[in-house]
Amino acid sequence: MQSIMQAEIITIGDEILIGQIVDSNSAFIAKELNKIGVSVYQITSVQDDRQHILDALSDANTRSQLVIMTGGLGPTKDDITKHTLCEFLDDELEQDDAVLAHVEMLFEKYISTPISDLNRKQALVPTKAVVLKNKYGTAPGLWMEKNGSVFVSLPGVPFEMKHLVIDELIPKIVEKFERPHILHKTIMTYGLGESAVANRIEEWEHNLPPFVKLAYLPSLGRVRLRLTAKGADKDLLKRTVAAETQKLYQLIGDIIYGVEEDESIEALVAKLLTDKKMTLATAESFTGGKIAQQLTAIPGASKYFKGSIVSYATETKIKVLGVNEDLVKKHSVVSQEVAVAMAESVKELLGSDFSIATTGNAGPTKGDSDAEVGTVYIAISGPKGTIVEKFVMGNHRERIVQKSVNKAFEMLQKEITNL
Repeated sequence: MQSIMQAEIITIGDEILIGQIVDSNSAFIAKELNKIGVSVYQITSVQDDRQHILDALSDANTRSQLVIMTGGLGPTKDDITKHTLCEFLDDELEQDDAVLAHVEMLFEKYISTPISDLNRKQALVPTKAVVLKNKYGTAPGLWMEKNGSVFVSLPGVPFEMKHLVIDELIPKIVEKFERPHILHKTIMTYGLGESAVANRIEEWEHNLPPFVKLAYLPSLGRVRLRLTAKGADKDLLKRTVAAETQKLYQLIGDIIYGVEEDESIEALVAKLLTDKKMTLATAESFTGGKIAQQLTAIPGASKYFKGSIVSYATETKIKVLGVNEDLVKKHSVVSQEVAVAMAESVKELLGSDFSIATTGNAGPTKGDSDAEVGTVYIAISGPKGTIVEKFVMGNHRERIVQKSVNKAFEMLQKEITNL
């Protein structure tokens, strides 16, 4: 079995380079490779251009034992990946009868447009390639080897690519390559910035074992600390990471809200609500439904999430949520009094155990309130009553909104935990 040190990913397509689509494929592939102990050394994006692809393949071949490409496998003239691969690997295309039968079956059963000769050309594959069967599309994946290195070509359509990676590619990599174990643990913190957290754990970080690395993953209002251990002894990695995590709790336990691999705080809130068989509703103003959006992106949200009222306009707060108009006139629409009224109203209207309400001024103008841009009130209503906090979130609109969403989840998580 061959040892593998690192891999590279090459995405092919002008649409990525001009910003027409976001390269989510590389992130998925890198994550799946990491799960089986394969480190991605570099991700490169190139045009649908013969020389650019050849140069990228040559460069990657000097560094990595596994090179994975996505894109450029369509039936049209601008998709040149297969032809360029043949040039690079000194190969030629031939018809694969099994692939052709599959393409014809897809057109017969699922596609109303008549099959054309261009579609049939999807069955042309390099003679030296092992075909990775694409159940959901016409472009097969390809596995090719040259001088001990493996070159894999996958379609760029995300749902086709994901199936091929999980069901076809990963098993072949596991079979061919010896790989080290890679163990991640992510410690999630709230309330302090990256530099403040780093100051508190500086000595601990300096004394980490050489096979354990720490990465800071900051975002608005939160810092994730990812421990990565890599080596041959899986049990040693587990014991070491567990011990180092315990040390972290002793140093910054007051700002740690969870230790889960890749679990967001909204996922943690969802789990807490589900476990307690409790429900949540939201009344959002300047956050524009973003809290609800992040909750409903989690499968099974209907078990705990009642719904949301996006009361962006002052009139909606009054007419739909039933916030007293005199309260608004007296205290301003951006105030703790209005935030409390919004939270308690939506909780009653939708019959939930908890509610979140946001009101604030995200800018660039002050709108219906005299509050300065960046002024935010967040209220949480629950079985023990209603709490409200005021924050000043800066002067960048996008930052104000996302930081407030993160803070709302943090406040809710604490209230649920304190029941």
